[in-house]
Amino acid sequence: MEKSLTARCSEALKLHDVDADSYSPLALAYIGDAAYEIIIRTKVMNHGSMQVNKMHKRTAGLVKAETQANLYKLLEDELTEEEKAVYRRGRNAKSGTMAKNATMKDYRMATGFEALIGWLYLKGRMERMVEIIASGLSKIGELGDTEDKEKTEAGETT
Repeated sequence: MEKSLTARCSEALKLHDVDADSYSPLALAYIGDAAYEIIIRTKVMNHGSMQVNKMHKRTAGLVKAETQANLYKLLEDELTEEEKAVYRRGRNAKSGTMAKNATMKDYRMATGFEALIGWLYLKGRMERMVEIIASGLSKIGELGDTEDKEKTEAGETT
């Protein structure tokens, strides 16, 4: 049986096992931000070759604090109590910074969402992490046919 990507990375990089529960919520958000962004970039790249500026704009719209806060609101009922507790730890963490284009509420909710993603990532629960993100993207209409979405955004009809 082939090893998972996580197992191969751990072996190749000589990583030791970590206890995701021992990390601060902001540390979880730090790694969660990166994990979420790579998934979103992968999704955007899958739409086919386009100008990098267009890819960046599509990605930026999905990784901004407001979008992440909205994803959490839409997903809350699907989460386990343990996942909600991780989210709350991240949301309530006191950060010394704030995104320049976000409200404090959205920023804190996004930090909670990123902490949850980071926690799942460090736990090696990639399937659950992707399931949550895909469900959220579906609920905001980002898993539909890209060509139809682009035509709608451009004001075209079929």
